[in-house]
Parts: sequence; C-alpha cells; structure tokens
Amino acid sequence: MSRFLVEGGHRLSGELTVQGAKNSVLPILAATLLNRGVSVLSNCPRLRDVDASVEILRYLGCSVLREGDTLSVDTSGLNRAEISDTLMREMRSSAVFLGALLARCGAAELSYPGGCELGPRPIDLHISGLRALGAAIGEEGGILHCEAPALRGCEIVLSLPSVGATENLMLAACGAEGVTSIVNAAREPEIADLQGFLRACGAKVSGAGTDLVTVEGRAPLHGGAYRIMPDRIAAATYLCAAASAGGAIRLLGAEERQLATVTAVLREAGCVIGGEKGGITCRCGGRLTAVHPIRTAPYPGFPTDAQAVAMAALLRSQGSTVFEENIFTGRYRHVDELIRLGGVIRVSGRVAVVTGVDALHGAKVRSTDLRGGAALCVAALAAEGTSEVQEIQHIDRGYEDLAGQLRALGAQIVREE
Repeated sequence: MSRFLVEGGHRLSGELTVQGAKNSVLPILAATLLNRGVSVLSNCPRLRDVDASVEILRYLGCSVLREGDTLSVDTSGLNRAEISDTLMREMRSSAVFLGALLARCGAAELSYPGGCELGPRPIDLHISGLRALGAAIGEEGGILHCEAPALRGCEIVLSLPSVGATENLMLAACGAEGVTSIVNAAREPEIADLQGFLRACGAKVSGAGTDLVTVEGRAPLHGGAYRIMPDRIAAATYLCAAASAGGAIRLLGAEERQLATVTAVLREAGCVIGGEKGGITCRCGGRLTAVHPIRTAPYPGFPTDAQAVAMAALLRSQGSTVFEENIFTGRYRHVDELIRLGGVIRVSGRVAVVTGVDALHGAKVRSTDLRGGAALCVAALAAEGTSEVQEIQHIDRGYEDLAGQLRALGAQIVREE
C-alpha cells in the first residue's frame, strides 16, 4: 500500500503549472462518444479517474492513445452500449456516460456509479431529465436499463443545480430532435469547458456558465481538438498548502476569477493573493487569523471540494472559524484524522468549528476520500515532525503527482510504495 511521508516545518516557494481539470476531462471523455471521429484532448492529467474513464471507452470498443498529456480518442469502433458493474464502481462521474450512450446508441445499460463515500449523491435528477427527453429507464438489481430510440428536446427544470445532471442532459440533448432548455443548470466553469468541447465538435450549445443552457440537437458532429482547462480545485489545494506551511508561490494557468471565494477566505486569513494574467500568486507569512463562516454552495459559492483543504490551512489560525457543509452530508470524514495531527475541531451535523492551535504534531493518518486526503497533506506541511499519510489511492484519483508538485515548491514529502 502506498503512503506519503511528510516532514513539516518547511516553507513553500517557487512556481508550478496547474494540472488539467479532473472535473472537466471526465465528462469530455464521455462526450467523445457523440461523434464517430477522432477527438484530441490536450492537458489531460494522469489520474486514476481518467484511467477509469479510458477503460470504459475501451470496453465500449473505442480506441484511446496517450502521448504525454494528450489523449486521442477514436470512437468509430463503438460496439456496445452497456458498461460493466466493475468499471462503473470506479468513480461517481461514470454516470455521465448514460447521456452520451443514449444520444449515440439509443440505449444504455449500466449500474449505479461508485467513488468516494461522501453521503448520498442520487442520480434521480439525471434519470428524471432523461425521461423528459423520451428515455424509458427501468431498474432491476441495481442495473439501469435505458432505451431511447427517439429523444426529443424539451424544457427541463432542475430542482437543484446538479453538475452531473446538467452534463448528462447536455450530452443526451445533442442527440435529441429539436431544442432542449436546461433551467437552473449548474454554473461551474467545468460546464463551460464541456460546452467548449461540444462546440469544437460542431454541437450547437449555448448558455453554459449561466443557469440556462440551450442545446439544438441533431447537429452533425465530428471529432475535434480541445485543451482541458486548469484544475481550480488543485489550484485551491496548493494555495491552502502555502497558507498552511507559509511561503510564496505562483500557480501558472490558474484563474483567480474561478476561485474568488477561496482567495477571499485566504486574504481574510492574512495571505496576500495576486490574480495576474496567466496565474495566481500567494504569499503567506506569520500565523493566520480565523475568518467569517465558510458555507459551501454551488458555484459561484465556496466549493465543497475546497472545504477540507481550507479547514486544514486554518488549523493553526488565531481564533475560531465555522464551516457549514451544504452539499454532501459525509464531507467531514477527514476531521478525525486532522484531530490526530493536533487540530481542535467540533462537529455537529453540517457544522464544524475549528479552533486554532499554536502547533500541530506529526502523526500517522489515513486518507478517507480524495479531498480529505489532500487536506491531510496540507495540514502535515505545518506539523512538527513527520507525518505518514496512508491510503493515498484516494488522492491519486484527482491529483497528478501531488508529492512531486509539493516537492517542486520546497516541501519535504516523499511517496513510498
């Protein structure tokens, strides 16, 4: 089993280029199924979740080749519309293949997706929206049996701005006759990135980044070339690492506009953040101060994916900070592990209160999920002594060589297999 050994007490300095966005590349890989050509995707990070998506594409009969950070996907050989239970259980976002298969094949068969255990993440909105487009969906033994010989565009109003449902419906709508309007759509930058790829392939999609996405279906589609956007959550993680350890770093490719709520918290805590063309700079010196309550919310609110790393950065702050998690019920699983490092945290339902301490100490901890694992590394950078972070396979799902990236900034962290 792999682990990280982290020696705390070293300030960070230097610059690094932020990896491609995990939450963009996964739905875009599914979207390649919509055309029968070759799609060339650059800035694709090497992640366990990306590998899982590639395996699904190959299982479906597609050809996928990687050269450096570029994936070439040829979907002309697609020969099945079902995905094995084993592959579906690898990650939550595998559900997005449902909309793409219905648009391309008129049928799909797959099980419920897996991934990090963050509490219920039902795909009810996905299913109800696809049914509105004309899909017949039944369930037997945890397997979804879907048929849609003739999808038709319509207006779909989401009760919640679900990212996954918005993506799934965008893909399915590309194969529907007429116009589809997705009301109360998710506004995350990754939705706009998916739209960018679809347009590069000839799709008629507009409105991504707002709460109304419109798709004119049945446009002739072809393979396209597209560059995946930088990962804003990875950028938030490295900013919080600098806040935790202290120092000055520059993140190339990151856009502060997409991280405004995170950088606002770090500024309030005492960091100096600079948003510049082509990157973000962060300088943190001295002990941080507690900040106003941090409440997670759909974009453009504070991202739930950044909650854990922000909490880790504030463990040694002066005063107390209140966190309110409004997206996932199981998103505080990292708290007990942060307490092992010396953090003082009280949890009641959706609320966690972090009271800053003078010092953290090294400890043996385990990653509970992707972002929680990253938070343990962020906290360990500020701890006295050496910490051992176990079960880092969760971290590998969303970070490309986290240890190597942190070492490039001066951290003392090594990976042991």
